[in-house]
Amino acid sequence: MLYGLLAILLTAAVVKIIILKKSAREIADEFADRLDNDTNTLIDISSHDRDMLRLANSINEQLRVLRKEHLQYHQGNTELKTAITNISHDIRTPLTAICGYLYLIKKTDDKELIHSYLEIIGERTETMKQLTEELFRYSVIVSNETEAEMQEVRVNQVLEDCIMGYCGALDEKGIVPEVHITENTIVRMVNKASLERVFSNLLNNALKYSDGDLEITMSDTGEITFSNTSQRLSAVEVEQLFDRFYTVEAARNSTGLGLSIARTLVERMGGTITASYDNKRLTIRIKL
Repeated sequence: MLYGLLAILLTAAVVKIIILKKSAREIADEFADRLDNDTNTLIDISSHDRDMLRLANSINEQLRVLRKEHLQYHQGNTELKTAITNISHDIRTPLTAICGYLYLIKKTDDKELIHSYLEIIGERTETMKQLTEELFRYSVIVSNETEAEMQEVRVNQVLEDCIMGYCGALDEKGIVPEVHITENTIVRMVNKASLERVFSNLLNNALKYSDGDLEITMSDTGEITFSNTSQRLSAVEVEQLFDRFYTVEAARNSTGLGLSIARTLVERMGGTITASYDNKRLTIRIKL
């Protein structure tokens, strides 16, 4: 009887080993297949052994992470190619103009023409300066992975101060902002410098795209909206406003990084920022 029991146990052990080896081969084969093929299908094995199932689930979790990182890399590579194309175009345009007018200056002794050409060169130089500074600010923000210092900030006050700082620029564009800020004190745990940058970028966006109006609202819940009429935009363009390096043709003196920077900063502070377009009116909403 003892030998019979040992034989049963040995048989069970052999069967167990065979099943485990089969499961190991299945995992190895399917893992290799998932690496070779771009598929969302996860590893599935025939065994019901808890340890082998746990191993398969663990590998599936790592596959999910790997696919996510691969997608991010692919998107980043695509964005980088687009960025190089757009930035090259944006910088080459004023640079070509500068070279052209310098050539014309060498060909004439007319002081009035020279003065006119120099003014144009000055404008194109300022455009290049704005482009490079915007690109530099963006690179600093996205490359800085350290956590920004958070503190309790009165959002009302920061918004009011930023609007006041842009009064001159808005006035030059003929824009008289209509401001509605709740009397309730809205306090959030944010980085003050980042919040100021967000509001500044949104005001700059209004300067680029507004047809002459701007409405800024902060509700009792703390939701902030920037809204203005813009005949030059389309619904498709609005969907791409937050994309890195996307530039609307109506504002070619920009790399299109302003709203992308705003989104990056808002999300780092735990908030959301969205854009909508209805009846030729652009509305950007922030929730912190």
